[in-house]
Amino acid sequence: MAHDSNGPQSASAIPLELLRTPPPKERADAARNRVAVLEAAARLFAEHGVEAVSMDQVAAAAGVGKGTLFRRFGDKSGLAAALLDARERVLQEEILSGPPPLGPGAPAGERLAAFLDAYFDYLLEHLALVRMSETATPGARYRIGAYRFWHRHVAIMLPGAPDPEHTAHALLAALAADHVAALLPELGEQRMRAGLLRLARAAM
Repeated sequence: MAHDSNGPQSASAIPLELLRTPPPKERADAARNRVAVLEAAARLFAEHGVEAVSMDQVAAAAGVGKGTLFRRFGDKSGLAAALLDARERVLQEEILSGPPPLGPGAPAGERLAAFLDAYFDYLLEHLALVRMSETATPGARYRIGAYRFWHRHVAIMLPGAPDPEHTAHALLAALAADHVAALLPELGEQRMRAGLLRLARAAM
């Protein structure tokens, strides 16, 4: 069955290494501007919160024109996604070649639990940015960032599930930033972590 190119995609035939987020390729001057913009955005977001900062403020703080900023990042959700890229690559490298249980060498169940725990840490640290990048447009979560990498990794860790790909989507749904942001004040971090691990054990 063909998949809509604008929705979740099956990556069952693609090696996990090929799904990792690639580093940006750009000219030296463009790289300098990107670094200046991302540093300014990170500082302003930390000081004032993501929602309170405008693209105009970011451009002024970075010393670049508004046109440059909008051409490069599109809007604030694009800026949020760019800020998350480097953090996503770190987690991807830990999964591919880091020590167990997050990296290779541990049983699938232990690796899955370690991934859910590590991704939850990443999500809590950058919740506002992830939420903005995932909810910018309908279905953005499945097109922005490293969702296909996370999905493929989780599916690989579910060899005994009747439908690993669907089960992986279901597990990752519990890590959607909007979902976590809505439930965190009520349930708390430890209860949500424990719930994720119960879901993982049930899926195995």
